Amino acid sequence: MFIPKRIIFEKDSLKYDMAKEVFDKFKDKDNIEIINMTSNKLKQHIPGNDLFSQYREGKKTLVVGIKKSLKFQSCKPSANFQLPLVSGCMGQCEYCYLNTMLGDKPFVKIHANINDILNQAQKYIDERLPNITIFEGAATSDPIPVEPYTHSLERAITFFGSSANSRFRFVTKYNDINSLLNLKHNGHTEIRFSINTSSVISQYEHATASRDQRIEASMKAAKAGYPIGFLIAPVFIYSNWKEEYHDLLLELKNKLPNDLKFPVTFEIISHRYTTIAKNRILDIFPENKLPMNDEERKFKYGQFGYGKYVYQKENLDEIKQFFIKEIEELFINKEVKYII
Repeated sequence: MFIPKRIIFEKDSLKYDMAKEVFDKFKDKDNIEIINMTSNKLKQHIPGNDLFSQYREGKKTLVVGIKKSLKFQSCKPSANFQLPLVSGCMGQCEYCYLNTMLGDKPFVKIHANINDILNQAQKYIDERLPNITIFEGAATSDPIPVEPYTHSLERAITFFGSSANSRFRFVTKYNDINSLLNLKHNGHTEIRFSINTSSVISQYEHATASRDQRIEASMKAAKAGYPIGFLIAPVFIYSNWKEEYHDLLLELKNKLPNDLKFPVTFEIISHRYTTIAKNRILDIFPENKLPMNDEERKFKYGQFGYGKYVYQKENLDEIKQFFIKEIEELFINKEVKYII
């Protein structure tokens, strides 16, 4: 559970039940600062004189606000729309692309007007009938650490569970999912777990659950009848990477129930970075050991108009061939969404 150092309530947010619950939960904690905003100058309440300290103070900050614009962002190719429950994440993953998207002070923000958000989702569902509309709940966030006091996932899972023409999916690096296990999801929500080798997690994914904790949580979700998936990302090439990724996949195979109701899905993304991301990472994590030598990479233009540094073609081919072979040999009821 995310326990912030400070909680900032945006103007009018305390009119909503979720905000009131957050306030009641933390109001008597002496070590948590409660700030009620009367203006829109949010970032002045988050200290820090440089990017290094601003990042860390931002990561300790919870903002309780209202989602005013109810025009949902597209989320292709994995979903039709983002479901804006939460933005930001308490994790401090050195490679994370959100380091370049959420500004100098990357706070966690929850939206208290969950009813408005789900009502808007229903409008999108109705507009696309008879097609099934898919919503992604973690495009710019990890909603699990704040779930104990937002109950946003609980509301969303129950909502989509009763909707014949919609589906919901989200991904997490955390394991606190017990409150979701007995919900009436009707197989309409896919819970995906971002997973990696223990070496990668311990070196780069700070303030997240361990590999084994995530695997244990994924098995709980599978046994509760949820469709589950694994996002193996980012894949790094290092001295014994094949052995460690094989061990990871073997552990998943050995732990998965034999009577899965749905195919387990795999999404595999190799490590890549932009110049902007690299420069910011070097400021935030000056002692990082991420493999970001431009000369060893291939520069590739992305779909959003900016370029990124990816592994060389022969390295990418090796990654693809490795995971295709391993997953095919180890898993029966599975679907590989993509390997990039």
